[in-house]
Amino acid sequence: MAAVVPGRMAAQLDGDFVVFMVGMRINKWWKVHRWLPVFLAMRPMVKTLFQRPELGLLHVEYWLSPRGPMVVQYWRSVEQLEAFARDPALPHHPQWRAFNRAVGSSGDVGIWHESYLVRAGDWEALYANMPRFGAAAAGALVPVTLRGNTAAERRRAGRATADPAAPTGATPAARDNS
Repeated sequence: MAAVVPGRMAAQLDGDFVVFMVGMRINKWWKVHRWLPVFLAMRPMVKTLFQRPELGLLHVEYWLSPRGPMVVQYWRSVEQLEAFARDPALPHHPQWRAFNRAVGSSGDVGIWHESYLVRAGDWEALYANMPRFGAAAAGALVPVTLRGNTAAERRRAGRATADPAAPTGATPAARDNS
């Protein structure tokens, strides 16, 4: 379990990045043969991404609700996220095809995703008495005084550190908090 960092901290993640949320909804619990393969498909995809940081994954958070899991991923760029999804040699593409063959539009299992391109300086994050989490785990957890005491100050700090010349393909090592 990650250690709690006492006090007020902020996230520092330079440049633009992408927040990608993906999940499934179990609509018919008794059809385990339909939803279990979908449930089990995410872990191998994330494992591949951890093994290949050049693909662009920065960090992953996992959530479980009564109807199914949700994964929040932080990516360096939307181009890298889309390249991973479309590459037939990587695990997402065959899993997507398998889902469409096995489940399709039956209604047994729902899947969803949302992606958000986050521009440098247009976001901020605050953590109080938390372990390294979310955007801070994708980047760095720093004392709030380095980023600003208010949300507006933290956004301004993000604009000041944005480097438009930074390559979008550069990624720190992906971190798993599981």
